Amino acid sequence: MSFPFYIAKRYLFSKKSTNVINLISAISVVGVAIATIALVVTLSVFNGFHDLVATLFTAFDPQLQVVPTEGKTVAADDPILTEIRQLPEVDVATETVEDQALAVYNNRQSMVKIKGVDDNFSELTHINEILYGDGSFQLRAANLQYGTLGIRLAQTLGMNASWPGYLKIYAPQREGQLDMMNPTEGFVEDSLISPGVVFSVQQSVYDRNYIITSISFARSLFDQQGMLSSLEMRVKPGSDIDAVKSKMQKIAGTKYKVLDRYEQQADTFKIMKVEKFIAYIFLTFILIVACFNIISSLSMLMIDKKDDVVTLRNLGANDKQITQIFLFEGRMISAIGAVIGIIIGLLLCWIQQTYGIVHLGQTEGSFIINAYPVSVHPQDIILIFFTVLAVGWLAVWYPVRYFAKRII
Repeated sequence: MSFPFYIAKRYLFSKKSTNVINLISAISVVGVAIATIALVVTLSVFNGFHDLVATLFTAFDPQLQVVPTEGKTVAADDPILTEIRQLPEVDVATETVEDQALAVYNNRQSMVKIKGVDDNFSELTHINEILYGDGSFQLRAANLQYGTLGIRLAQTLGMNASWPGYLKIYAPQREGQLDMMNPTEGFVEDSLISPGVVFSVQQSVYDRNYIITSISFARSLFDQQGMLSSLEMRVKPGSDIDAVKSKMQKIAGTKYKVLDRYEQQADTFKIMKVEKFIAYIFLTFILIVACFNIISSLSMLMIDKKDDVVTLRNLGANDKQITQIFLFEGRMISAIGAVIGIIIGLLLCWIQQTYGIVHLGQTEGSFIINAYPVSVHPQDIILIFFTVLAVGWLAVWYPVRYFAKRII
């Protein structure tokens, strides 16, 4: 243990001649601890929402998706895609064709995304877990084509889970010119019937826009015979998804991109990361303000310990060592506040995870979940701890050296 650190520890825990110094030191520790608690809890809540959104997309998005880097579609029999789907780690592979169209039901209409999928789509995703209605997930039967709508899209079109009649789908002709005298000839028209269910991902990007149907219907509607928009896959249990993804990307080269679930919803998760970063920056500013109490405590301590400084000089201590005593004092206040804040913050997170004390709304069932989600990530706790130490060190470095030259 160094001499300055030993003296600083004695000063921190010993009774001062003026009680207000002890009080200000305690207030400094409390201020740093409260700012640290705010960082731990806030970042953990952002993590909770991030993980919640990820679980919602899991029901609809595949584990891995291969899409072309240029253009909307590619040939389904591309040797590269064939090699990828035949990898031993691939458990289920589904071809999809996806594009925009116009949906019309009775007197209502809406622009929609038609997603045509293979018959094994229910094996690829958890679609059966997010269905509502008395029917079942179906794509086609004989010459009949079924369409499973997102729940909000069904509301927009005035439908329920089991809607009667036909849903008209219109898509523009891929070839030829539009005849303004007869504009209806510029569109391909087809129709879908109800399977008796709608799906709810609880994300508007899907629930407001998507209709799931057979890939044969989509290929016919968009004139994409023998083509696909993406190859969606689920890997076998126990497989390392990151390793499989890297393996696929090597095969795909520059012609295709292999996307995991987070990359498929890159915009959504990027916004959440930006929001979390902004919250971290604002709370760090609050931490900086809290550290000003440390400066007040140290300046009063240096005045109180003038006589002790003379004694230390007589014992052989130089100005650098004396300055380090008060620097260590400030750093210890920051460290103690950080440790206390992290412990209390983690305790509050555990209470919220276990009992859900803080609710999202007054009425149960108003939101997807009833209480604020919390997820503690170890890397965030490490970041918070070193942030508090760094802010505390920077906050006391210049003031201590400045006052030391004039007081000591």
